[in-house]
Amino acid sequence: MSRSPVRALLALSLISATAFGQAPDAKRQSPPNANTTPFSLQEAIGLALKKNFDIQVQGFTIDNAKDAIAIQEAGFDPTLTAAMRRSVSQAASTTSRLDGTAAQGPRADNSVMSVGAALPKIAATNATVSVTTNLTRSATNSVNALLNPSFSNGVSANINQPLLNGAGRQAATSALERAKLGLTISNINYKSRVLTVISDTENAYYNLVAARETLRIRQLTLEYNRKLLEENAARRTTGVATDLDVLSAEVGVANARRGIIQAEQAISDAEDRLLNIINLPNFDARVGPVAFTEYTEGPPSFAVSYKMARDFYPDTLSIEESIKQLQIDLETAKRNQLPTLDLTASLGYTARTTNQGYGEAIGNLPNDHGNNWSLGLNYSTPWGRHADKARYRTAQSALLSRKTQLEQLEQSLLVNVRVAVRAVETNIATVEIATKATELAARQYDQQKARYDAGLSTSRLVLLAQDDLETARFNELNTRVTLRRAVAELHRLEGSSIKHFGVQLP
Repeated sequence: MSRSPVRALLALSLISATAFGQAPDAKRQSPPNANTTPFSLQEAIGLALKKNFDIQVQGFTIDNAKDAIAIQEAGFDPTLTAAMRRSVSQAASTTSRLDGTAAQGPRADNSVMSVGAALPKIAATNATVSVTTNLTRSATNSVNALLNPSFSNGVSANINQPLLNGAGRQAATSALERAKLGLTISNINYKSRVLTVISDTENAYYNLVAARETLRIRQLTLEYNRKLLEENAARRTTGVATDLDVLSAEVGVANARRGIIQAEQAISDAEDRLLNIINLPNFDARVGPVAFTEYTEGPPSFAVSYKMARDFYPDTLSIEESIKQLQIDLETAKRNQLPTLDLTASLGYTARTTNQGYGEAIGNLPNDHGNNWSLGLNYSTPWGRHADKARYRTAQSALLSRKTQLEQLEQSLLVNVRVAVRAVETNIATVEIATKATELAARQYDQQKARYDAGLSTSRLVLLAQDDLETARFNELNTRVTLRRAVAELHRLEGSSIKHFGVQLP
């Protein structure tokens, strides 16, 4: 009756092993498409940066930002115009002797050809200048016409210069400068996305290393338990061991098999997550052997790390550039509160009219012409300027809000760097401690196993020592992985992982 609880425990262990998809005595087989080519972290990061969806999307954002600059630069390009028009007017009857017609009403047949250009905007003053020339042919049925048909030519220049609202270089170039800052922000966000992808790839890679190392530890435990089971079975035949010793060893083997099944599932999950980050569509392909190198850089310096973070952390740099954009918006909103006062001027020359064709009309313009000019001021302002004042207040609030957000982010960055530096320092120490603890557990197990072989200990104590050794190995593995994750996070905050892995940004 005393053995029934132990047998029940063994039965539960065997049921658990079967529930995880493996019979107790079945051997786990390697997948048929297992890859034996080592797969380094550098390769994983290279694939992630080349194929990651977020990186590709951010690349399109950069292209759009470049096009936004081209759109604003086009405002300083000249615009060419050309037009041709013919019009005919025929009256039903003559109503006045002054019309010069008798049999039918007055008839006018006019043709106009014009060519013009809006010259590049003057960036210094935000003035616009246009030049237009035209050729005209006019024909009529009136006997009063001195020249019929008549040809004329003219050229005119027009200028519009804002004096208050919209005046000056800043008004002319604000949209272009804002677009250039937009490209800078897009590049910074691209860098931020690269840093995040590198960090995510590192963590996924380390998780796969940990999962496979966990399987190795589980396999060692299973090997130890099988040997102990064989020894207990042999001792039972000689009467040295009891059925309870054999049953305990069988429970240890069953639990070890269950641990291996769980470890293999964790490996498959970790592989899928890594494949997803590096965007390999074939999830049936397995990743080759993976490993991470030992950390040898030593404890980081907070002063150095924080300075790098202040200089290169993309989130703060992006907000600083957006603040520049909002300052442009504020200046624009402030200027838009001014009334509109524009100076307009025009100067034109018209050639002497001739009936000898277009060539004669063109030839007459340089030396035989008339002239005209005009000068004026146009003024307008909304009553109360309520909308412009509201836009100015909105621009002020947006700028102050973004500055406050920058202060908050800088404070968070300070705290995050401090935490990351301490995490690296702490985990360097814990790795050393965990390594020594594993060494101690291994020696204690060897000692307990030797005592058992000499008949001075029990299988239960051997199993306990083996559990302690397995726990120590897992603790050491966890500390090493945690250290690598802490280093990856510190490098992300510093922005140094790009240089660390030799990534070339476009």
